[in-house]
Order: sequence, then structure tokens, then C-alpha cells
Amino acid sequence: MTGPSTLRPDPSRDPAELPLVAAVARAVALAVVLPVRLLWELIAATGRAAQRYVLGPIGRFLWRWLLRPLGRLLRHALWRPLAWVLRTLVGRPLVWLARGLAWLTRHLLLIPLAWLFGELVVPALRWLARLLAPVGRALAAGLALLGRGLWWVTRVVGAALVWAWRFAGRVLHALYRVTLRPLGLALAWVWRHTVVPVGRALRAAWRATVAPAARWLRRAVLDPARRTVREILTALGLRR
Repeated sequence: MTGPSTLRPDPSRDPAELPLVAAVARAVALAVVLPVRLLWELIAATGRAAQRYVLGPIGRFLWRWLLRPLGRLLRHALWRPLAWVLRTLVGRPLVWLARGLAWLTRHLLLIPLAWLFGELVVPALRWLARLLAPVGRALAAGLALLGRGLWWVTRVVGAALVWAWRFAGRVLHALYRVTLRPLGLALAWVWRHTVVPVGRALRAAWRATVAPAARWLRRAVLDPARRTVREILTALGLRR
């Protein structure tokens, strides 16, 4: 494979040689490509001519004089008679067979089953219903009685709960009025007449004694001592 550098003209070559090289290249290309192209065109022309003058007429001839008549012959000579045979000889026996099976099913299965149901099952169900009717009535009466009993018990229990709730409320209200409220009032009186005056006295004594002493101690002792220590540490170089 030649790179771009090989396609560039060589300065060392004679410029007169370049047309000669190009002519030789074209001659070689014509000698190789032209026969192949002519052969391809010949094959294509031969195919088109064969399609137009040989295969096409043969195909039309076969379709017109062989395949289409053969299809008509098969339709009229084979398919229609076969369809008639199937419809006449097979379809009718099938219809008769279906009708026969329906008649046998009706007379040998459905009618006997209906008779058995009407003569045996229905009377048995009626007898069982008459037998179970007292049981059903007793069961219904028992359920009704049970329902009324449950309703009575529910009403009694509900009334008892309501009465107990109201009684508990009254008892709690009485206890509140008799014990809790007087106790609360007593505690409030004690708090208001003992704890509050003592607290106020302690707050006044604190403000009159401890607070001024603490302010004096901070201003007269602690602050000068803190400044003195800071100055000493600064003089010794231990603090900047």
C-alpha cells in the first residue's frame, strides 16, 4: 500500500517521464477493466434478452396453455366432485349421526334423569323438609330466645355500667370536695403565708448582705489581685 509520500512527484525524476508513466497506467487499467466491463455488459444483455425472448414467452406459454388449464381441470374434475362427495356422502351421515346421538341422549339420559328427579328426589326433599320443619322452627325459636336474652343481658350490663360510671363520678366529685379541694386550699394558704414570705425575706437578706459583700470582694480584692498577677506574669515574660 502506497502512502501519500509515494504519490508525490519525485524531484529527482525527469519531468518528461511523468506523462509516459500516466499513459502506461491508463493502458494497464484499460487492459484489465475494459474486458471485465464488456463481459459484464454481455452477460447482462444476454440475461435481458433471455428474459425477454426465451424465459418470458416460455413462462407465459406454460401459464396460458398448461398451468391455468390444469388448475381449471383440477377444480372441475377433482375439487368440486370431492366437495360434493364430502357434503353429500359425509355431511349427511354426520347430521344423521348427530341427530341420533341427540335422540339417544334425550330418551336414554335426560328423560330418565328428569323422571328420577321428579319421582324420587323431589318427594325425598319434601319429606326431609317436613321432617326438619319442627327442628327448624325449634331452632328459630331458640335463636329468637337467645337473641332476646342477649338483648336483655346487654341492656342490664349497659345500665349497670352507666350507673357505675355515674356513681364513680359522684364519689370522685365528693372526694374532691371533701379532701382534695380543702387540702389544696390549705397548701395554697401555707404556701402563700409561709413559703412566699420566707422566700421574699431570704431574697431581701441576700440582696442586703451577700450581694454587696460579693461586689465589694470582687472590686476590692479579686480584680486588683488579678491585675497584679497579670502584670507580674507580663514582667517575667510568661504572658504577652
